[in-house]
Amino acid sequence: MDENENKFEVISSKVSNANFKKNNNGFGKNILLPFFSGVVGCSLVIGTCFGVPSIKEKLIGTEEKTTTVQTSTASGTTTNLVSLSNYSNTAIFAANKILPSIVGIEVTYNVTSNSFFGFGGPSTSTATATGSGIIISEDGYILTNNHVVDSSSSSSSYSYYDISDATSVKVKLNSDIYGSDATLDAKIVGKDSQTDLAVLKIEKKGLTAAEFANSDEAVVGEFVMAVGSPLGLDTTVTTGIISAVNREVQSDGNKYVCIQTDAAINSGNSGGALVNSEGKVIGINTLKLSGSGVEGIGFAIPINSTLDIVDQLIDHNKVLRPYIGISGIDLDDATVKKYDLATLGVYVKNVQSFSPAEKSGLQAGDIIIQADGKDIKTMDELNEIKNSHNIGDTMTLKINRNGTEKEVTVTLEETP
Repeated sequence: MDENENKFEVISSKVSNANFKKNNNGFGKNILLPFFSGVVGCSLVIGTCFGVPSIKEKLIGTEEKTTTVQTSTASGTTTNLVSLSNYSNTAIFAANKILPSIVGIEVTYNVTSNSFFGFGGPSTSTATATGSGIIISEDGYILTNNHVVDSSSSSSSYSYYDISDATSVKVKLNSDIYGSDATLDAKIVGKDSQTDLAVLKIEKKGLTAAEFANSDEAVVGEFVMAVGSPLGLDTTVTTGIISAVNREVQSDGNKYVCIQTDAAINSGNSGGALVNSEGKVIGINTLKLSGSGVEGIGFAIPINSTLDIVDQLIDHNKVLRPYIGISGIDLDDATVKKYDLATLGVYVKNVQSFSPAEKSGLQAGDIIIQADGKDIKTMDELNEIKNSHNIGDTMTLKINRNGTEKEVTVTLEETP
């Protein structure tokens, strides 16, 4: 059976070839030749059209680089086209908008090294620190961080050496815009360690002031750009998104409510701007987390929370805050039990002479348990309520004195 099948195939093949050769001349002339001629001609026409840009654009239009992403919705998944060129143009626009308003800052200090073990005397040298700032008026007012210009705000005094107040503050303007010699002396108008803000002034007009956005409208996932002079590299921009809003952060004993971002923030970025897609400032770059395993966690003070502080620093060279005039100790359960105290609260350790506290009748040893009707257990809670008032307002404090509760009224005065 197999041998007969093989033979059949061979024979059939010879028959087919014979028939092909017999009809080859008529088939090739009448069918194949016109067919291949048409294919070649069509190829030439298509190649010419797509090889000439003007013809190609008329046929299919211009090409824009896009990438396809999927977004989840309540009803399922939809496919959207995201233009990469649009993203790039957004970053370019934001950078061009803000860069004329960003400055580099260099601060010089005197450093006195103390002698070791009594050998030799103290020696003095100089040290510099760098940061960034934002031009906020055309006549030379600049917003930055307090810790950029204030040596005492960065725990810089140790037993081995002491650092003086700033002996020189210089501001470097964007050289591409203001020229290569745009480094000017600046004076510190005012600074505030509690909010970590400071205002400088240079003698120059015609500057480009930054525009402020409404930082209350910032949302998680929004495009942002950090701009400043990290590591002395002037006019550096990095991009990212808003990672979180209203993030509470504590540093050097102060609590800040910040915008969190993954845009790269490095040493020297402090005082620079965090801007949105419109190139408008939504925050002041202030803090970053660092250490092993930490990456892309930076914080900015929302610009809305700086507006009143800036006005006061310019008008009064400081922030006007009400004060009570006590030093206190937070009482926890262990402390109350150990010293057989009456209750939890804030223990009044000292009362300043001629202070609102003294005038109201507060005494050392009193335990403040309520402020304006709210229970308190820490000085932070007491200060938060106090700072919600204006100078001249009154606060009602409930205290425990030797086991007896009573209320006192404190009229707040300006911090001396």
